[in-house]
Amino acid sequence: MRTLITAVVGTALGAALVLAADAAAGKATYDKSCKSCHGADGTANAAIAKGLKVEMKALGSKEVQAKSDADIKKVIVDGQGKMKGYKIANPDDVVAHVRSLKK
Repeated sequence: MRTLITAVVGTALGAALVLAADAAAGKATYDKSCKSCHGADGTANAAIAKGLKVEMKALGSKEVQAKSDADIKKVIVDGQGKMKGYKIANPDDVVAHVRSLKK
């Protein structure tokens, strides 16, 4: 019985690792689609923020990092305020990259 439980738990953990978001792939997508406005390190491009007359929070800030993954993904896909949404292949990877920007 113990062997069966160990096998099930091991399989589940392995599956979770395969399904986990890929922050490196997310960075590549971020660099292509997000970096021009949000900056390489997640700090907003001040000139763009001023031109759009918006306040962009640093993506590594406590305020942004306190959002759930689902909330961050929704902003990426659907947009928010003056930011348009982006239909990208795997927004979960971009969420993983945004999490890596935590200060």
